Amino acid sequence: MTKLTIGIDISKALLDVALHPGGEVVQFSNDKKGHKAFVKWASAFDVNLIVFEATGAYHRGLERFLGDRELAYAKVNPRHTKRFSQAIGNLAKTDTIDAKMLAKFGQVLNPSQTVTKSQTLDELGEFVRMRQALIKDRTAAKNRMHIVHSKLGQRQLKKRVKQIKSDIKEIDDACKALIMGDEVLRKRFETLMSIPGLGETTCIIMLSEMPELGTMDKKQVAALAGLAPITRQSGTWKGKSFIQGGRANLRRALYMPALVAMRHNPQLAKKYQDMISKGKPPKVALTTLMRKLIITANALIRDNRKYTEKTA
Repeated sequence: MTKLTIGIDISKALLDVALHPGGEVVQFSNDKKGHKAFVKWASAFDVNLIVFEATGAYHRGLERFLGDRELAYAKVNPRHTKRFSQAIGNLAKTDTIDAKMLAKFGQVLNPSQTVTKSQTLDELGEFVRMRQALIKDRTAAKNRMHIVHSKLGQRQLKKRVKQIKSDIKEIDDACKALIMGDEVLRKRFETLMSIPGLGETTCIIMLSEMPELGTMDKKQVAALAGLAPITRQSGTWKGKSFIQGGRANLRRALYMPALVAMRHNPQLAKKYQDMISKGKPPKVALTTLMRKLIITANALIRDNRKYTEKTA
């Protein structure tokens, strides 16, 4: 018999749930009470996979609830599901239609089951998101300093920037405490810190944004970070390769370390200069260093060893 797939369209307040095949549609509240009711309802069926889209803050409670109960689920990219919906001819868009589409997506494409993050990684991820929000607030406050000329405005903006700086430090300390309190994360953090060019903030973001480090090959880790060149060819035409997709926060976090590595990591500095001497644009060469950094991090964590300089 064909095993069933459940699709869930998640909003702030509601879970619209569809079963495939069968087409049964039900609705639950997006809170602990609703999550319990959903699991009780789903337990009556032989479910192979539960499929939902990554929806920022709205999916996290359900994801943690399913993970704690070791239920198989796939958190999928909304861009992929949108294209699937278009491919099967869905023109209308409602929560019910989306739930049915997600259930069919899971049945047809059978996406890989998502591995649930530990409670510590969940908390670390929340701290990282808080830090990113504070960075944006600080940038906005500093930009306003250029257009606010009153003494009161300047005084309040300087006070705001100072408070944000204090808040960021508090979050950084909390992140370090979380990592040092977890044996596995501590070892991974120390491994990442051994790589020339990587600082504490980047290592924290890497642990949070890519817990899969150490479990993939170099092509997979580059693709997941959005640093793998995508080939464009058709017939005799060959376009320029470019990077696309992946985890943007991780990619942004690797930019400054790549600049540092370009100057202070002998192996990567040589790689950069070799590419420049062959006529590669600086941006392409820098992206290559970013890719090298994430591939190196994956290999070191996989092999449970720290970075060492290669000798000639």
